[in-house]
Amino acid sequence: MTDVPALAASLKRIERAAGTLATASVARMDEVLPWFRGMPADQRAWVMLVAQSGVQSLVEWLRGDQGAGKQQVSDEIFDAAPRALARMINLQQTVALIKVTIDVVEEQVPALAEPGEESAVREAILRYSREVAFAAARVYARAAETRGSWDARLQALLVDALLRGDSSDVLASRAAALGWSDAPPVAVTVGRSPGGEASAVLHAVHRLARRVGVEVFGGVHGDRLVLVLGGAPDPLGTAEKLSGGFGDGPIVVGPAVPSLDEASTSARAALAGFRAAAAWPAAPRPVAAQDLLPERALAGDADARRTLRQEIYGSVQRAGGELLETLDAFLTHGGALEATARALFVHPNTVRYRMRRVAEITGYAPLSPRDAFALRIALALGRLEPGHGV
Repeated sequence: MTDVPALAASLKRIERAAGTLATASVARMDEVLPWFRGMPADQRAWVMLVAQSGVQSLVEWLRGDQGAGKQQVSDEIFDAAPRALARMINLQQTVALIKVTIDVVEEQVPALAEPGEESAVREAILRYSREVAFAAARVYARAAETRGSWDARLQALLVDALLRGDSSDVLASRAAALGWSDAPPVAVTVGRSPGGEASAVLHAVHRLARRVGVEVFGGVHGDRLVLVLGGAPDPLGTAEKLSGGFGDGPIVVGPAVPSLDEASTSARAALAGFRAAAAWPAAPRPVAAQDLLPERALAGDADARRTLRQEIYGSVQRAGGELLETLDAFLTHGGALEATARALFVHPNTVRYRMRRVAEITGYAPLSPRDAFALRIALALGRLEPGHGV
C-alpha cells in the first residue's frame, strides 16, 4: 500500500500544478486526436473542465479518500460537463481522452513528486486511471439505459398514435424525434412479446433490423409486440428474419403501404389478424393479414367482411354468366367436379373452366381447400349483407 502521509509534499505540488496539467492535457489532445481538433469550441471547453476536475480528483485520491466514497468521487469527475457530452463523444473517444490526460500527468511525475516519491506517485496515478476508466463506463452505461428507456417510451407513443389513427402531423413529428426516414414501403407486424423490459425487447429487435437493413420502431402493448417496418420490399420475408425478437405464437404482417401516413390501415389489418390467428392453427409464421381474411371476418372484423363481400363475392357476381351458381354448387359438393357437373347438367370440363375463371377474377382457387374456405365465407357474407357495396 502507498504510504499516503509520506506523499504530502507531492500532493501540494500536484495541487498547485492542476491548472497547468489540465491545459497541457488539452493541448496534447489537440495534437494527437484529429477528431478532437474538429470539435466545436464549447465542447472542447467542457473537456477542459473534465480534465481539471480529473486532476483535482487525483489529489483527493492521493490524500487517501479511497474508502466507501471512491466510486462517487470518480463518477463526479464527469459532472463537470453536461450529460449531452456523452451523446457527442462515444466511450472509445472518452477512453482516448483519459489516456492522453494520464500520459501527460505521468510525464510530469519527476517534476511533481518529491525526491524518492516518484514510484509511489506513479503507482497511485495508474490505479487512479483505472478507476476513472471504470467511472466513464458507468456514466455511459447509465446514459445508454436512460436513452433506451426514453426511446422505448417515444416508440410506444408513436405506435399508440398510429393505432388511434392520429393525424399525419402528429405521426410525422413523433417519427422525426426517433430519426425515422419513412423509407417505403411501410408495414405493421404484430406478434407476442417475448417478455421483459420494453426497452430490452426493442433493443433486441433493433439489433436484428440492423442486420437485415430495414428501419423499425415498435411498442409493447400488454402481451403484444407491435413493430412498424420501413424500407422492406418484402415485409413478410423481413418479418420472418425478425421473428427471433417475438415470443411464441403467431406473427401477423399487415399490407404494405407507401408511407407512415397510411400505416393505420396496415396496423388495423395486422391487429385483427393477430386476434383471429388462433382460428387457423396451421398458419405459417409469419402470416399475411390478407391470408387471414376468413378468420378475421368470423371474428367480426368489418374490413375483412367488406373485402370478402366486395372483392370476392361481388367480383364473381359482377362477372355474370353462371359463375356464382357453379361456384356455389362446387362448394356444396365438396369440390367434386363430377358431382357438381351432374347437379348442373353440364360437362365436368365446363365446371373446371368456370372454376379457373373464379380463380382469375378473385385470386382464390376453388380447388384449394384453404381458398375454398375463404370463398365459402365470402358467399355467405354476400348473401347475408346484400347491397352493402357489392
